[in-house]
Amino acid sequence: MMNAVSNAIPGAVPAAVPQRCVIVVDSELPVGRAANAAAVIALTVGQRHPGLVGLPLVDASGYAHPGLIPVGIAVLAAPQEALGSLRGKGLEAGCDVVGFPAEGQRTTDYQAFRAAVGQVPTQAMQYVGIALVGDKKPVGKIVANLGLLK
Repeated sequence: MMNAVSNAIPGAVPAAVPQRCVIVVDSELPVGRAANAAAVIALTVGQRHPGLVGLPLVDASGYAHPGLIPVGIAVLAAPQEALGSLRGKGLEAGCDVVGFPAEGQRTTDYQAFRAAVGQVPTQAMQYVGIALVGDKKPVGKIVANLGLLK
């Protein structure tokens, strides 16, 4: 499946390390597609926010394992029709928002994905998932009524 699309200038990353990161996926996606959406979005969030990655984890043998995100990432579920609204609320709250347009799970060709997204106005975009990254309180307020992906 394809890459995620963000609301900001490519490569632009807020300077401060965010306090909260959540991923919200379409609650009707089959488990494989939901996992794909969360993984694709998480890779883009990690690239945009390298400060979210913690220090290496060193085991008792001295082997250093790559660092993981110390603030965690809740993976929540919402109806597909709510994802655009959640995205808008995140933008209004000053969050960094990464959206994964539905067209990304309809092709394995990134150029075709880009072309398909290029045909859809922002207001009509449908998402299979989004990430909200930012301060704890605004992110929490936006996702307060959502449950974990099951």
